[in-house]
Amino acid sequence: MKPSLCGVGVLCILDRHAQGLDRRDYSCESKRMSSIRLFILGSLAERGPMHGHQLRLLAEQEHVHLWTDISVGAVYGAMKRLAAEGMIDVVRVEREGNYPERQVYEVSPTGRQALAALRLDGLRTIVIKPDPFDLAMTRLDPDRLDELPLMIGARLLALRALLADAEAVTASALPYLTASERFIMLHKADRIRAEITWHDHLVTVLPDIIVDEHARKDH
Repeated sequence: MKPSLCGVGVLCILDRHAQGLDRRDYSCESKRMSSIRLFILGSLAERGPMHGHQLRLLAEQEHVHLWTDISVGAVYGAMKRLAAEGMIDVVRVEREGNYPERQVYEVSPTGRQALAALRLDGLRTIVIKPDPFDLAMTRLDPDRLDELPLMIGARLLALRALLADAEAVTASALPYLTASERFIMLHKADRIRAEITWHDHLVTVLPDIIVDEHARKDH
């Protein structure tokens, strides 16, 4: 089975040889939906009944937009869908001061079953995002090869700036996170470091690539 290439460029690969992992095709939209469902159901199961505003505040406090594919603003819409599907149930209606009434939700038995499946799926699924840069490097403009070292240098500068930003964000968020969340926040920085290492290697082989491209052009 070939891995599926999603419309926004996300390639979802599940290694059939890795122990305990499944190989299936996932759409980009379904992965985003799975993430926000896992966040909502998991938060309600762990913290007890909450209304939508409480869940949104929790998402903001945990900075989920920085280390997941969840949009904080999508929480309300996702809760409506989960309620319509019977995954969460209204347990009471609250009103604080002059604020509108708010429905407080808890996880339904069906929602707990879905949560168990989402947790397992999230732990098993491996998602790899292809970089358009890779394709561009195999389709170079033969008349602009001399500009390539400068372009790669600019990419390295940008990656190092991204790393600095990621480390700063992680440092500011750490006091608000659990032990697992703190460790996961480091994942993004580690990925950027791997990109920097790969680009450093590219710089060393770039002269050979340019020579090869010139030779192909001459032929």
